[in-house]
Amino acid sequence: MSARSEILHRVRAALDGVTGHQGTLPPVAREYRRTGEHAPGSPGAIDLLVDRLEDYKAHVHRVETDEAVTALVGEVLASHFATLDAETGDAARSVVVPAGLATHWVDGLPSGTTVLTDSREAPMTALELDEVDAVVTAARVAIADTGTIVLDGAEDQGRRAITLVPDVHVCVVRTDQVVDSVPEGVAILAEHPDRPQTWISGPSATSDIELSRVEGVHGPRTLHVIIVQA
Repeated sequence: MSARSEILHRVRAALDGVTGHQGTLPPVAREYRRTGEHAPGSPGAIDLLVDRLEDYKAHVHRVETDEAVTALVGEVLASHFATLDAETGDAARSVVVPAGLATHWVDGLPSGTTVLTDSREAPMTALELDEVDAVVTAARVAIADTGTIVLDGAEDQGRRAITLVPDVHVCVVRTDQVVDSVPEGVAILAEHPDRPQTWISGPSATSDIELSRVEGVHGPRTLHVIIVQA
């Protein structure tokens, strides 16, 4: 019996007794763990998320107030721009933000920085995004167990393209958005199943057969995560 025939035989055996193509199948047991050890937004969940992100070589910052986000975004990007200026001698810098981002988060950017707004109604092209130095977004949920931040295309997160093309991504996460486990994160994302999702676990990285790590191949080379107390 071929492998194909064996698979089909097992499928038919599993469906034996089911009436018609649209028959009701037996219920699927879902006995996997639905929640994690740490409550959403708890210090334990935050510490676990930070540990995972840092292990992935992301830069993690913690602040207590929303106002502090403004100053930190400015400091983080000012430092990055200074490095670029030293390498290229070009002081003209730009940042792209989604249309629904809190505008005051980019009020502390270095003088002369151009802030570009991207939206579905007026999207920037890939070539235009390639000329942008950084992107700043919010997030939908962060999963501590896997060190994963998920964006779902809401107005404060924007289109997938703006977080995949620029070399630096600054992502702001509220503590009340941090959950312990993947099932908890998926349950939140299921509230808007029609939205496109981007799952981010550290900066973009890959490796060849000899395990030589290369960053920035299919996304930002540098990821800054700002965790703000909700």
